[in-house]
Amino acid sequence: MEREAIAARYRALQDTICMRLEALDGMARFQEDPWERPEGGGGRTRTITEGALIEKGGVNFSEVHGPLAPAAAKALGIAGEAFYATGVSIVLHAHSPWVPTIHMNVRYFEVPGGPSWFGGGIDLTPVYVDIDMARRFHRGLKAVCDRHDPQCYAPYARWADDYFFLPHRQETRGIGGIFFDRISPSAEHPAEDLFAFTVALGEAFPALYEEAASPGRAQPFGQRERDWQLLRRGRYVEFNLAYDRGTRFGLETGGRTESILMSLPADARWRYDHRPEPGSWEAETLAWLRKGVDWIAQ
Repeated sequence: MEREAIAARYRALQDTICMRLEALDGMARFQEDPWERPEGGGGRTRTITEGALIEKGGVNFSEVHGPLAPAAAKALGIAGEAFYATGVSIVLHAHSPWVPTIHMNVRYFEVPGGPSWFGGGIDLTPVYVDIDMARRFHRGLKAVCDRHDPQCYAPYARWADDYFFLPHRQETRGIGGIFFDRISPSAEHPAEDLFAFTVALGEAFPALYEEAASPGRAQPFGQRERDWQLLRRGRYVEFNLAYDRGTRFGLETGGRTESILMSLPADARWRYDHRPEPGSWEAETLAWLRKGVDWIAQ
């Protein structure tokens, strides 16, 4: 299928998601920063700050192309002289510790005359793990997956567990979700089907976030909860800067820094050798941050 059609649909997806998130927040509005890439293409970085719900967030669209730098080719493990990539990426950090951070990305990449693939996913990073929230979130993701391929939720959920993992902490970034990368068109899954799945995932995002955010957004919290939120955000920063492929790829290949670092929270904290009190909700949350939890069955 035509890559221009993919980009146009992703651009429209950005519009729809921003409109839905503004309605959910109820106060703040997205500010747009359009940009162009000298080598080819550009994008629209949209940020939202100090809303009723969202403290800091972004919904980015990009469509870039041009020469494939040797460093990029090496990082991707491919050969080629040029590339094309388009997609939408989202990160939302809420004011309340009772509302989780959420991330989404859908993308298409191709080397003209060479390989092409789709990737993406959604994952949830709560400050405090709530089993009911985790169960509802994973059930919602499974419903989207099942309409595409009833066999894909389980491997994509395991992929998320493996990807969103901090080896130096031996903990997952949150309660996972789904993640998939470099899924090339095939006879079983033609490009049109893979593309439709990424669009369906993007369309499901606002409702998934609303379901996760609504129960806790008005719940009061104190300094203890805020302190824990800032420490957990520190873990989020560690993952994004040390392990996230998109962040590292963008920074190492001369990407647009402001758009790449949009994913970081406004405030975070690190405390030396912090250990939650045994039996506390903070300690219980850490105990849940591990691979292999079947959240749907909890």
